[in-house]
Amino acid sequence: QVRLVESGGGLVQPGGSLRLSCQGSGFLSDTYGIGWFRQAPGKEREGIACIMSTDGETRYADDMKGRFFVSRDGDKLTVQLQMISLISEGTAVYYCAVHFGSYCALDSRLFDFWGQGAQVTVSS
Repeated sequence: QVRLVESGGGLVQPGGSLRLSCQGSGFLSDTYGIGWFRQAPGKEREGIACIMSTDGETRYADDMKGRFFVSRDGDKLTVQLQMISLISEGTAVYYCAVHFGSYCALDSRLFDFWGQGAQVTVSS
């Protein structure tokens, strides 16, 4: 059974940093991409970044570059999202998801399985 569990969400002050983790298990293939997405209240879900299991290739949404950084552990099943210089617009539920394909995707429609989400609130 494919499962993804996010952790590390919470309250952070504007300008602060936060690190999210995503623990995957039960994957059906060794070739997959893990993506990070977020959904703010009243807005559509948007892609942030993805990382491939095969070679660690990463891809970022244009407006996320420089403030979000994706990485993985050696087992390739644990992926982190480091967020810096957070602003109030960063308040959202952050999700990780897995896409069993051979390329890094940021389109949420391509992702097959999702975590439950982690709330991040940027506020003073």
